[in-house]
Amino acid sequence: MGIVLVFLVLLLGLAALGWFTRTRRQAGIVPPQRPPASLGVVLGEFPGFYVATTIADDRFNRVAVHGLGFRAKSTVVVAETGVVVPIAGQKDIFIPKGDITEAARATWTIDRVVENDGLTMIAWQLGETNVESYFRAENSEAFLAAVSTLAPTPTERDAK
Repeated sequence: MGIVLVFLVLLLGLAALGWFTRTRRQAGIVPPQRPPASLGVVLGEFPGFYVATTIADDRFNRVAVHGLGFRAKSTVVVAETGVVVPIAGQKDIFIPKGDITEAARATWTIDRVVENDGLTMIAWQLGETNVESYFRAENSEAFLAAVSTLAPTPTERDAK
């Protein structure tokens, strides 16, 4: 019994060390913006889950800083000025419309695999870092449609 307990404590210690190391490595990532006083026209509120934010094109590299590191129940608000992501225990995060580079379907990201296209991914610019945030909305079709109105079209992306 003692050996098992020592082994479990060692595993927890290694996990904590890994998390601490990740947050130190990501210390240069700027904090997300806070929602503005006025969001403009609200396109929809979508209950579901905030799943994760990862470094763009690297779904195994979770962003662990600024409250983005943990999965949480959330009701995401999509407005004409951007997307508000309330995460329990954290300050609300705001993804401005101008920082969104893409909205698309996804099937998996770090620690979460769902049915085919069961996640909605928002690719965005967080300071100098390209990131991807993943959501599991109860009405994923409507959520993707609302966020897609904020994302540049492929022609607009290619022009940048």
